Amino acid sequence: MPRKRPTTPEPVGGYREVNENDPDAWPLLVAFDLDYTLWDLWIDTHISPPIKRNGDVLNQLVDRRGQDLSFYREVPSILSELKRRRIHVAAASRTSAPELAREALGLLLLPSEEGGDHVRAITYFNTMEIYPGSKLRHFKEIHRKTGIPYDQMLFFDDEHRNFEVESLGVTMQLVPPSGTDRKLYNEGLSRWRKRKGIRVAHE
Repeated sequence: MPRKRPTTPEPVGGYREVNENDPDAWPLLVAFDLDYTLWDLWIDTHISPPIKRNGDVLNQLVDRRGQDLSFYREVPSILSELKRRRIHVAAASRTSAPELAREALGLLLLPSEEGGDHVRAITYFNTMEIYPGSKLRHFKEIHRKTGIPYDQMLFFDDEHRNFEVESLGVTMQLVPPSGTDRKLYNEGLSRWRKRKGIRVAHE
């Protein structure tokens, strides 16, 4: 049987209602795993370097065997929204190919919402912890570097074992095999808000 994700209890002090544009309605930091969270493969297993981009094609790289590497379809707009809201974005990946992962983020081109030049995916990430090991280590480093409290962090990851970060106070949203999309992103925000005792009033 599949393991159940941890349930989020009702906040002890009840809810505080805020407007969607209130800064308190949003975490200060949103972190993402990479493999099967932002793209649909293990970069250290499925990708054979070198990787390249064909001209200025958006959201697509190819390795030497012709394997595509792309973000899930709705990921670029999610990253763009986080940047627009000035929310700190972090990558937390335990891949054993950290250099290749960073190279992929540097090569992937995404559309600019402002209508200007396309932007490299890596520019959306303020902090990157990409190396093998426990996600507890990744988040302790993120906290050390940013000073952002753990309870102001929301994390998207596809592996159930990484719920261990919630022992620090981080909120984790489990990513299904279909990857990260707008619906899941909103579920993660709702989970974080519930843990914080925040309810958003929609006008």
